[in-house]
Order: sequence, then structure tokens, then C-alpha cells
Amino acid sequence: MTQNYKAPISSTFKKMTTKAILSVLFFLLVYILLILCAIGITALAVVGGIAIIAIKPMFVTIMIGAGLLCMGLLVLVFLFKFMFVKHKVDRSHLIEITRAEEPKLFAFIDEIVNKVQTDFPKKVYLSSDVNACVFYDSTFWSMFLPIKKNLQIGVGLVNSVSEIELKAILAHEFGHFSQKSMKVGSYVYNVNQIIHNMLYDNDSYNSIAQSWGSVNGYFAFFTMVAVKIVIGIQWVLQQVYNVVNISYRALSRQMEFHADAVAASVTGSRPLITSLLRLDLADHSFNTVLDYYGKKIPDSIATENLYQQQSFVMNFIATNSNLHVENDLPQLTPDFLNRFNKSKLVIENKWETHPSTEDRIKELERLNLDVTNDSKALAIGLFQDGFALQSKFTNKLFSSIKYSNAVVFHKNEDFINEYEKDFFTNSFNEIFNKYYDNKNPEVFDIDLLGKESSNKDLEELFSNSAVDLVYNSISLENDVNALKQIAGGNFKIKSFSYDGHKMSSKDAQELVNELELDLKKIKEDVLENDKQIYSYFLALADKQDKGEELKQHYNDLFQLDKSYDEKIGFYINMMNASEFIYRTCTVDVIEQNMRLLKIEEDKFKDQIEKILEDNIYRKAITIEMRVAFNKYLSEDWKYFNVNEYLEEVLKLLSESLNNYQTVISKTFFQTKKELLEYEAQLLNHE
Repeated sequence: MTQNYKAPISSTFKKMTTKAILSVLFFLLVYILLILCAIGITALAVVGGIAIIAIKPMFVTIMIGAGLLCMGLLVLVFLFKFMFVKHKVDRSHLIEITRAEEPKLFAFIDEIVNKVQTDFPKKVYLSSDVNACVFYDSTFWSMFLPIKKNLQIGVGLVNSVSEIELKAILAHEFGHFSQKSMKVGSYVYNVNQIIHNMLYDNDSYNSIAQSWGSVNGYFAFFTMVAVKIVIGIQWVLQQVYNVVNISYRALSRQMEFHADAVAASVTGSRPLITSLLRLDLADHSFNTVLDYYGKKIPDSIATENLYQQQSFVMNFIATNSNLHVENDLPQLTPDFLNRFNKSKLVIENKWETHPSTEDRIKELERLNLDVTNDSKALAIGLFQDGFALQSKFTNKLFSSIKYSNAVVFHKNEDFINEYEKDFFTNSFNEIFNKYYDNKNPEVFDIDLLGKESSNKDLEELFSNSAVDLVYNSISLENDVNALKQIAGGNFKIKSFSYDGHKMSSKDAQELVNELELDLKKIKEDVLENDKQIYSYFLALADKQDKGEELKQHYNDLFQLDKSYDEKIGFYINMMNASEFIYRTCTVDVIEQNMRLLKIEEDKFKDQIEKILEDNIYRKAITIEMRVAFNKYLSEDWKYFNVNEYLEEVLKLLSESLNNYQTVISKTFFQTKKELLEYEAQLLNHE
């Protein structure tokens, strides 16, 4: 007999549950008052309408009486319409599987269900992505009636975890429904949906109001009054929504911790930790493959199994990041995930429904439950034919795409060769230890520096501590900018934590003043290290009679660095000036904005002419880009005529903007890479 482990309910969970219950009661009180007011309005409207008709029965009084009744009914309909709305889950991307088709997987789910002490899912579905969830079609009545949930498992997820990790993930999902206390979350969720429905899901209601109002002028007037009353009700509900929503999200975060505890009780803490650490990489790898084939659509190139390529990308990235790969699965660590995040600022986000991965891992480590029946087998082995399943979902993903020619299927070797080539083209030599991945060489006067020898060796210049210095600078600058927002009142919060100390928002400016001094010192240290790097490589270059060549590489990059912000500024100004095109505006507003756009466009076109003439940008400009640029420059294009946008011309504008940004960014990257590759070659010839 399976022993049922009850995950303990934390004091924080109880506190958030109490708050959530109070928020639901608050909503019920407000809602009952609104209904009573609406009934009162309707009753008065009916009595008033009858009285008006009784005084003098005629067309006008009948219409006024009917209009009053219409007004009252519209208000009542608004308050009760949510009861008849059903939130159906779109299942077009899902494929249902049965016990007969996948007996091993269903037996696996049986084991989890028994341990968690919950009900077996009504149906089990597979999707293509890196995800798992439990869902059901909810209505207002689902708060009171028992509804069986459906289980969804992503093939991209199964392809990225071991059996015991999948068990932990599914136990987490079932854990949401295994404790009676979790029912509170369901009530809060549904109350949230009710208010959301009345605030934002009003298309059908507006259609009813418009049809009633179109009967005649009398009905139109009273419909307008009803709409005004409804707007007032919505204002009240908006205030309630904020209270309920914050309570729901706070409880939701605790529900995640609780479901994690349930999962840990089934498998131990470690399997859920390792899967949480890997899932972002798995999702990134999955989307990398999808993006790759998205760009291949014009060439009619696809693949028969994208999941094998997902696994390759995942392990390739892991290997190039010096991560351990065990049983074809990368083993990530919290330190690896946070290696570039040196922020000490913590601002509680009351609107988040999930706690951070870091917080979930800390709580799982605190539970420290031993792993049970650890299976290193890949989860895809739970299916009768994992390869056929991967191919089936690959085909499903690509089936909606219309190719211009007969589809050519890439072999895995084709994808691997092209991916590796692209990866190394867009990354820097490993000798730099990711020092330059998110920073550029600092700009300084080469001539003033002279030929002083570096007092550091290569290992010290690009050591982990040097890399940490770079990311401390980036994180500290981000912290300072966020604290400035708090000090300026742009973030409406009462308190925050910095370096483990809780502080009032009133102290933000004082902290900014302190941190800006720290930031200045760190930036000076980074600049000094960059000067030492230059001196080190200059000494190498001089030994090889290449000192002037190295200086030229630095000067080229520094020149681009100085002009980059200005050139991108023209692009940003154009994007801002043209954003009205994607909004609904009146003709006079469009014409006014078009005049302002033309002012920015003249400056933008001047910049395009300059980059077409400048040799430094030549490599980044393809033949197709040059043709498009010349066409864009050839005329003073009109984007709007009488009462409609000219789509083909707007397409040319959009293409020119994208090409310009690509050329500026790509040229800077290529120039930076050329400098770093030149330095790497100096080392090879040392």
C-alpha cells in the first residue's frame, strides 16, 4: 500500500490563504451590493415606466417605459453574463493519447497519481513544446461542481529530462490538486476570471447593447444611460480586481512552493531541482531549431525530426559552457545560471504568479528530501516509439507552413554543420573567457597610453575575477537605474532589499549616491584592465612588427563606437516617428504625423547615403540590401493617400529601417570580432 505523504502547509501559505479568502469575501460583498443596486435600478425603471405609460398611454410614453426597462435589463445582464461564459482551451495543437497506445507512460502516471493521492486525468494530451500542465474547461459552475482535469505533456520537455525528472514535474502539476487547501486558489482564480470578464470580455455584451440601442432614438438614449452605469460598475470592479488579483498572485506563488514540496515528497528534492535548472536551456534550444527552420522557409528546407537537433543544440551549448553532460543531459548549477547576474537589488513583484527559479531551488534544498528510485533513463523511453513520436510532432509543426517548392529535408549533419559555423561566426575566441560577450573594449586615447608594458599576464587579464568585474559593473549600473526610478516615484513600492538588507523607498536616493561612487570605481578598474589588455597585445604585435596594424584595428573600433549611438539614434527617432502607423488614428492626426515623419526621414535618408558610401560598412551590406536602399532613396515616397495606407510603400520603409539597423549593428560586431581575432592570431604566432 502506498504511503501518502502530506506536504506541510507553511505559515506563509496559511497567511496568503487567509488573505485570499478575505479578498473573495470582499468581492462577494461588493458584488451583492452591486446586484442589489442593479435590482433597485431595474425595479425603479419598471415602476417608472409603467407609471409613465399609465399617465398617458401613447407612443412616446410606451417608448420611454420600454427604454427604462431596457436600461435596467442591460445592467442586470452585465452583472450576470459571466455565469454563461465557458473558457475553452484550444486543443488544435494537441494530440490525445490513450492507455492502449502508451501503456508504459500511463503506468508511470498511475504511480504518480497514487503517491500524490489525486485523481487520474480525464484525458492525456501531447504537445510539441517544452512544457507540462494540468488544465480543464472552466466555467463559473466549476467552483461548485467536481471537474476532472486533463494532463498535457510536451514532447520537447520529454526530450530534455530523465524519467525521474519527468516524474517530479508531473507530481508538481498533480500537487496543485492534491490538498484540500488548494481549493482556495481555485476560488480566487475564478473570482479573478469573473471580474476580468466584466472588465474586459465585453464584445458580445456590447453587441447586445448596440442592437437594442439601434431600435430607435428612445432606446438609444436609455442604452447610453445603461452603458454609463456599467462604466461606473466597472470602475468599482477595477478597484476590487486589484485587491483580488494581488491576493491571487501572492497565493499562487505559495501554491507553486507547495506543489514543489509535493513533487519532492514523490521523487526527492534533487530531480525537480535539476529539471528546473535545465528547462530554460531546453526551451532555448527548441526555439533555436524552430527559428533556424523559420529562416529556411523561402528555400523550402525543413527537417524530419527537430527534437534530435534540439538535443544537439542543448548539449553543444553545455559543452561550450564547460558544463557536465550526463546521459545526454546537461547538468546545470545555480551558480552557472547566475554567473552573469551580480545584482544585489531585490524588488518584490506582487504581480508575478510564479516565484523565481532561484527561490524554488532554495526551498527545495531546504526540504532536502532524499531521491527515491533514481532512474537515469531518458523520459522519451516511456513511449512505445520515441523516434516516431518526435517525427510525428515535427510533421505537425511544419504541416501548417506553405512552401513555394518541394520540401527538402535537412539531415542532422547539415543542421549541425551550419549551426556550428553560425555559432562560431557570432561568438568570440574562448581565450577571452566571455569577457567581451556583453561589453566592448573601453575607449581610450591610444597615443596617450604610449608603449607601457602590461604588468599582468594573459590568464590574469581574462580571469574569472576580471569577468566578474565586468558583470558587477553591468549589474550595478542596472541597480542604480532601478533605484533612481524608485527614488523618482516611478516604481510605486514601499520597500526593497539591497544586499540582504530591507530598506524603505525613501532611502533609495541616498543609496544611489553611495552606489554611484562604487560604480565609478568599478568602471575605472575595468578601463584600467582594458588598457592593460591593449598594452599586453601591443607588446606582442611589436615583436611581430604588427604594432601599427593592431592600432588600426583599435582605432577602427573606437571610431565606430563614437558614432554608433548617434547612428542608432536616427533609427530610434524614425521608429518613434512612425509608430502611429500601427495605431488607429483619424485622418487629420495621420496627416499631421506624416509631416513630422518626413522631417525625421530626411535625416534618416542622409544617414543611409553615408553608410552606402563608407567602406567600413561595405561588408555588412548585401546586394539585396543595396538594391532596397537605392529604391528607398530614389523617391520621396507617400505612405498615406486620401484615407488608406499604401502597404507596398510601407513595406519598403520597414525593410529599409530593418536593413539600416542590421548594417550598423553587424558592422560594429564584425569590427569588434576582427580586432579580437587579430589578437588571438598574435598569440598563435608568439
